Amino acid sequence: MRSSRVALGVIAALSLSVAALPATAETHIEVQGGRSYMDSHPTDAFFIESVFNAYQIGASRFTWSPDVSIGYINGRNVGRYADSHPGVNNNVWIGAAGARLHYGVDGDWYHPFFFSFQLAGTVGGRTQALSSPYEFVSTLGWQWKNFSFQVRHISNGSFKEPNRGETMALVGLGFDI
Repeated sequence: MRSSRVALGVIAALSLSVAALPATAETHIEVQGGRSYMDSHPTDAFFIESVFNAYQIGASRFTWSPDVSIGYINGRNVGRYADSHPGVNNNVWIGAAGARLHYGVDGDWYHPFFFSFQLAGTVGGRTQALSSPYEFVSTLGWQWKNFSFQVRHISNGSFKEPNRGETMALVGLGFDI
């Protein structure tokens, strides 16, 4: 399925809102790519993610940062799902917002590890993996300066069936603005 004008409009609006953030904010922008799996069927996945200023949670060693992303998961051709509704051949755009959590301070060896949770909306089609207009995104990863590695799962939490979910390994290259 080709991307609709609505999907491209949503992506453009999210991109412009990220660009309009104050210049004083510490923002890390990453371009991420990798393979996503539904069951054992792979496809390509790409994301642009922005992580903003970190804020300490009370007097703890935890910090959180606002986190937004725009992603694209390519469709698949799997014969087993040819007659299913929804199928698996739709390309899906994802827009998500949430928080990234870190533990410790910059000098700690474990500080580059993070966990993030985002609420997401999808456009461009439904699949066996992403069957609703809303999804939940959980990411466990490691970020060191301009490089990151992460494992991400996207699912609707079984609020709507089918709910096979997408699980992916992503590598990211980023920069600070």
